[in-house]
Amino acid sequence: MTANRKTIAAASVSLAALLAAAPVWAQEAPATDDAAQVDEVVVTGIRASLRDAIGVKRRSDLVVEAISSEDIGQLPNVTIAEELVRLPGVNGTRDRGNQSQASIRGLGPRLVLGLVNGREVASSEPDRNVRWEIYPSEVVSGVEVYKSQSADLISGGIAGTINIRTIRPLDYRGPSFVGTAGAVYYEGGEDLPDYDPLGSRFSASLTHRLTDTLGVNLGVTHQEQKNGYSTFEGWGWNDEDTGGSPGDIDGDGDLDATFWGAQTQVKRLTETRNGVNGALQWKPSDQFELNMDALYSKVEIDEDQNQIWYGRNNTYSNFAGASGWAYGDPAASYTIIDGTVVAATLPFASVTNVIAKYVEDKTLLATGLNGKWMSGAWTLTGDVAYSKAERENLWRAIFTEHYPALAGVDMTPGRTPSAFASYDTSDPSFQPLFDYVPGQADGGKLTDELTSAQFDVAHYGGETGVTKTSFGVRASDRSKAYERLLWNQAPIVATLPSSLLSSFTVSDFDTPGFLNGDFDAVAQAAYGGFVQPADAVDEASGWSVDETVFEAYVKVDFAGDFAGLPVTGNVGMRAVQTETTSNGYESVNSGALTPISIDNDYFELLPSLNLTLALAEDQQLRFGLARTLARPPLDELRAGRTLFNTSPPPTGSAGNPNLTPYIANQVDLSYEWYFAPEALFAAAAYYKDVETHIGYFTQPVTIDGVTYNVTGPFNGDGGGISGIELTFQTPFRFIPALENFGVYANFAYVDSDVKEFSPANNPLESTGLARETATVDLWYSDGKFESRLGYKYHSPFTVISGWDGSALRTLDNESTLDFSASYQVTSNLGVRFQASNLTDEEVNTYYDNDENRLASNTRFGRRFSLDATFRY
Repeated sequence: MTANRKTIAAASVSLAALLAAAPVWAQEAPATDDAAQVDEVVVTGIRASLRDAIGVKRRSDLVVEAISSEDIGQLPNVTIAEELVRLPGVNGTRDRGNQSQASIRGLGPRLVLGLVNGREVASSEPDRNVRWEIYPSEVVSGVEVYKSQSADLISGGIAGTINIRTIRPLDYRGPSFVGTAGAVYYEGGEDLPDYDPLGSRFSASLTHRLTDTLGVNLGVTHQEQKNGYSTFEGWGWNDEDTGGSPGDIDGDGDLDATFWGAQTQVKRLTETRNGVNGALQWKPSDQFELNMDALYSKVEIDEDQNQIWYGRNNTYSNFAGASGWAYGDPAASYTIIDGTVVAATLPFASVTNVIAKYVEDKTLLATGLNGKWMSGAWTLTGDVAYSKAERENLWRAIFTEHYPALAGVDMTPGRTPSAFASYDTSDPSFQPLFDYVPGQADGGKLTDELTSAQFDVAHYGGETGVTKTSFGVRASDRSKAYERLLWNQAPIVATLPSSLLSSFTVSDFDTPGFLNGDFDAVAQAAYGGFVQPADAVDEASGWSVDETVFEAYVKVDFAGDFAGLPVTGNVGMRAVQTETTSNGYESVNSGALTPISIDNDYFELLPSLNLTLALAEDQQLRFGLARTLARPPLDELRAGRTLFNTSPPPTGSAGNPNLTPYIANQVDLSYEWYFAPEALFAAAAYYKDVETHIGYFTQPVTIDGVTYNVTGPFNGDGGGISGIELTFQTPFRFIPALENFGVYANFAYVDSDVKEFSPANNPLESTGLARETATVDLWYSDGKFESRLGYKYHSPFTVISGWDGSALRTLDNESTLDFSASYQVTSNLGVRFQASNLTDEEVNTYYDNDENRLASNTRFGRRFSLDATFRY
């Protein structure tokens, strides 16, 4: 891959030289006459945001949704994802209380392509997902969500393509300086000990024309998020028949699924995000333009965790019938619903107190140089880009172990989860440490680096017939690698000193108290501190993937008449060649690790057709056909595998370097009626024929002449996805008394037979498939005062929990209510108040497509912010 990177670097240097030389041929632009400018009525705030978004949608050749710079910031905007999920057919998941990743049209984040200024960027996630909170919303000038495809769009977004745009200084028409300062308060942490849930946000942006042809933008952002919250988690259910497991607990002749255990958890989070962005735009003439932009964002997470584990000794799981005695004990009690044990109080069940510290640092650098040269009917555009993302994380945990006479867990649906122990397991005076329960450290480092170069040529024709012919090429080289750290820390004392400990309870759940103490002091007393040993690197878990993509396209735009109505459109083809090299380690029968490297490649042709028919001056009908792809998640391309063949049948677990991409053929139809200024009614329908899906299951794989039943990611059957989306927005200008009020609303419905591959007897819906999604925003704007009340609903859908693609859960339906209000005190100074999750909606997930099997119940609480913005 080194040669590929050198090739791209050489192309970048050549392109930069071409762009630098271009002004020699360009003509000077004529001077503008300021006196000849016409005064215009300026619309600001919410109305301007909605108007600008309509303009983007109306002018596009594709089915697209948009957010303008004014739109971001009107609702609580800790992350850009909180604005994205308000668009039709877009859903998200709350992580640490904030929206993070985005699903589009019933397909999850792994099938969404994220771009910045039209460029693919590196990600600090193991796969290709983009966690949008790393992008400060203050630096964004607009966002487009492309739901249909054209040949000139970078391949990779079956679900959709999200493009974040940053400011281009000469094109910017807003105030030269914008500064914001304020406070953010997370209600969920207000009663937690040793914790202040008050955070802060600051940002400043300066945009200045150095000359008539040269502009610069520089921005800085800082955010400290203090979010404390409680979670009750189930560890999953054992329903395998392994000769007595899980066993017939109630004697009715049927096997009963038992839970492996459960835990309660409190997190006290401090998340600090700092960002710097800059842009330089040079436009010496109407024929030449050069843009350079850069974004750096750093997120640091420091999280104190207090946990209680119930069933570390597997008492609750009854694996292979081993705990049958516990369920049959006279003192035991349990509740079974539809063959699933949802509550159990058993003897000798372990209760483990955990005092833990989690730290994570992730950074992103995304930069690029873009040049455009026009001569007559020809336009040449070149772009070179580089991005790098890194994430380092480490979880360290201190354990104390108890075995009360009775301990219980109740996860009965419809009740608040609870837990029980026959004595106070959090009593600071007795916290035993055992040699077989050592401290644990688990973490690692992930690095993702991406370099790309693109060159496009367009020739403009007349206003009818072939209006433009364009073609282009793109090459990218991406390297992603992960190194895991894992070690145990042996105790140096038998019990923890009570002087270092305290305990507390939370009101969210009825559970025993949590053990608490300063992590560093307790770790020093228990283990002599956490000291990373020389052999802490877990090579068996490490992997790297190098990926080179070569793309070329041709596209023809045309205009004419159809049945007496104006029609415009484009037809094109994109060719994509992908080559990967996956590296990892192989272990056979727990023997020595052997490095392995596997190459793979695939080629795809992606045709597309888009038509827009002008039904009337204010109405248009769009039609699109396209073949699309999304490349496999990078972490699932890992080459590492663990194999066992000493007893039949041979088994193993592995990544899959030979995965082929997700492929879908899709059709889009959209009707749009712009029935009044700032008003829209749109109805869209679509169908996606997904040829292949990627998920986890077990299948035979022959390796070195031996056929193993390997569990890992494989290509499997796809299916069809169909849906409709309705959008309605308008100011109530037709009602004089309500002319300053308005509404924005959308509804989406999705139906699909695409399934995940587990559980085998009742597969989950495909990740991201929420059958119903709705948004309703009511707003008021009179020029000085603005407010908006926003409602968001989604039905249940499948999510991936954490970083493991096999960890599938169902996220239950959610209804959230947000509010924002702002007042422009002077022409330069404004204040804003925002509140999110006003109804204190919980986040619930469950296992195995079964609502009786609780995965997590999390209570983030409400969030409030107050800030002031100065514009000049």
